[in-house]
Amino acid sequence: MKKYISELIGTCVLVTMGCGTAMLVGCDAASGSGYLLTALAFGLSIVAMAYSIGNISGCHVNPAVSLAVFLSGGIDAVDLVGYSISQVLGALLGGILLKVIFALGGVVDMTGGLGTNGLAGVNGSAIAGLLVEIILTFIFVLTILGVTSKKARHGSFAGLVIGATLTFVHILGIGLTGTSVNPARSFGPAVVAAVTGNIAPLGSLWVFIVGPLAGAALAAIAYQYLEGKAR
Repeated sequence: MKKYISELIGTCVLVTMGCGTAMLVGCDAASGSGYLLTALAFGLSIVAMAYSIGNISGCHVNPAVSLAVFLSGGIDAVDLVGYSISQVLGALLGGILLKVIFALGGVVDMTGGLGTNGLAGVNGSAIAGLLVEIILTFIFVLTILGVTSKKARHGSFAGLVIGATLTFVHILGIGLTGTSVNPARSFGPAVVAAVTGNIAPLGSLWVFIVGPLAGAALAAIAYQYLEGKAR
């Protein structure tokens, strides 16, 4: 149970800090600094959680990562379900906290929807958005599998590498889809936004669930092949 609670906390922190930063600084093309601040907020959230809950749950904080680890034999089906549920609940909690804080403080949400993902950057194309999410998730998850492999010798630097890679994929992805690479991160804020009156993010939510899961599965298959050939 402790590892599931850890995943809930970790995902809540990711959504609160990452989406919260986007809500404060905005992520439009005219505000390049907003891109970087938001990318760093997501990346640094992973670094912080990796070194706090990583030794308890592995700090997946992402159903796509859990799926890849499951396909690679790192966790069983029970943990895959338990992790995924905990991550979704953590993302919902993060979305609720942001809604409450911004409402009570009278702070303007610069994203207009709790930092939810969307397809505006790809002119509303679901196919383009799906490709973006598959590619970015593939890069992110492939890095995670490599740096956490038993063959890897990165030791205590793994958390930094993973956090830096999440920042890296956000720098491109924010302007296209807002960067999900994480179904829970997309689901939580979108549902909270919908419950509080903004149903728009729900229309493209499927892209940010299917894309990351497909990208993660491809990364797991690719890494197993590459690592196997390297033996």
